[in-house]
Amino acid sequence: METRPERNGGAFLIDRAAEMDGPYVAVVGQAGGGEGGRVGATNIGRLRQGKAARGGANVTSWHLRVFAVVVGVMGCLLLAASLVMSALHQVQFRNGAISVNFRGLQELKQNFVRKEQSEQIMHERLLQMATLATSKNESDSGNFALWEEPYKQARKWTPCAAKYTLEEEPSEDNNGFILVSANGGLNQQRVAVCNAVVVAALLNATLVLPRFLHSSVWKDKSQFGDIYQEDYFVNYMKGDVLIVKDLPSHLQSLDLEAIGSQITDNDISKEAEPSEFIRTALPVLQKNGVVHFLGFGNRLGFDSVPADLQRLRCRCNFHALKFAPEIQKLGSLLVQRLRGVSAMQTEMDTQLFGSNMLDRPFGDKSTDDAGGPSRYLALHLRFEEDMVAYSLCEFGGGDEERRELQAFRETHFPALVARLRNTTVSPEELRSQGRCPLTPEEAGLILAALGYVRGTFIYVAGSQIYGGATRLRPLTRLYPNLVTKEDILSSDELAPLKNFSSRVSGRNHYLLATVSESELSALSTDDVDRHGSSRHWTSSRAPRRTCSR
Repeated sequence: METRPERNGGAFLIDRAAEMDGPYVAVVGQAGGGEGGRVGATNIGRLRQGKAARGGANVTSWHLRVFAVVVGVMGCLLLAASLVMSALHQVQFRNGAISVNFRGLQELKQNFVRKEQSEQIMHERLLQMATLATSKNESDSGNFALWEEPYKQARKWTPCAAKYTLEEEPSEDNNGFILVSANGGLNQQRVAVCNAVVVAALLNATLVLPRFLHSSVWKDKSQFGDIYQEDYFVNYMKGDVLIVKDLPSHLQSLDLEAIGSQITDNDISKEAEPSEFIRTALPVLQKNGVVHFLGFGNRLGFDSVPADLQRLRCRCNFHALKFAPEIQKLGSLLVQRLRGVSAMQTEMDTQLFGSNMLDRPFGDKSTDDAGGPSRYLALHLRFEEDMVAYSLCEFGGGDEERRELQAFRETHFPALVARLRNTTVSPEELRSQGRCPLTPEEAGLILAALGYVRGTFIYVAGSQIYGGATRLRPLTRLYPNLVTKEDILSSDELAPLKNFSSRVSGRNHYLLATVSESELSALSTDDVDRHGSSRHWTSSRAPRRTCSR
């Protein structure tokens, strides 16, 4: 009875020893009764201790294996995650590259389409007909009439304006001084100068050498003396109008606008009659002794101007205004390179170039059968952006062209934009009225209609063509022998005129005025006034000055 509790107690303690370490084994040894019990308990304790040791080692090993597995799994997961991220990055990179390449192709395609669209063909059917006509005319070009003056009697005409003067000599005791600040490009400024001469004679005043306003379009700071020969101009016109280079000192300090002596283009009608200048400017001139015309763009008309004042305008335009020597020399070089080394000098050459005509021609030998000047056509397209924008016409460029030209008008022609706010202009109506500048394509069609053959040598004058080379392409397809100043002159020869558009225009003047003795000169319409029938010009009596002091 008593051992059961001991066994039970010992068993309890042994069972507890199986769950616990060291000290409990010693307690179990002490709990047994007798030597055998003690030995058995000891052996069992040792067995239990070994088992416990082996169990602890197994647990430790299992923990290590689990740890290793966990570490391995985590490493695999990290590796897998890294691989996945790398793969995703590569996919995104490839997609980005594909997207970039696709966008690049799209942009290239759009640029290509825009480039093709910029070559606006407005008269495709007519161009096809013109191409056939220019090729057909090539075989019949031997007796092309437009290379010669059709009216032979015209060769006997003499420019009567060269010797004509007003009946009364100008006097310093006159109504005062006229200042002119001319805007626009070279052609507009040249017209303004000659109109100023006429107005000075009309108002019996002394003309101060005109000055040129800086244009945001032309961007040329050249003044009168940079383009023309000042002394020659003053001396040539002295029998008609007194011209001085500056205002007298007592007038230079005046605020002309404050005293009411400044007259703008808003105060004088476009192409006004002489009577309007007498009503508007003469009272101010007589009161203050000076009048300043600011802008002065096409302010004097033509049809209403008396014959004596028209002649005075011709004397200014065709005789008094001589280009500066450096422009004459460059113009002479251009003409001779176009004509060829054997080209003969003409009377017009002498008048245009004077002593600055080069002694030795340049270029390749190229003359016609008669030994005269080689034939070329000088073409001033006048299709620059300012002309195109100001015309309010459309040229086949669609919405992009309309936005571009409207932006140009808002920048450079604010007065025009202000007028357009209260009126509606139809580009179609303007074109039907013939008020739109010719495109290069249309110029080529006209030349083809006139009979000029495909091999005609053409010099293109003017500034940068609106639309660039693509706009010129229809013309060059019809007439491939087309050259510009860059084709004829070297960069060193062009350098003195860089950024001086008015001086470049002066050089182009020579090319347009010496078109191989052809009546198609750019000055042909003005030559009618200058070379008009000598009987007609000399039959009228020289009238007196209009406004005496």
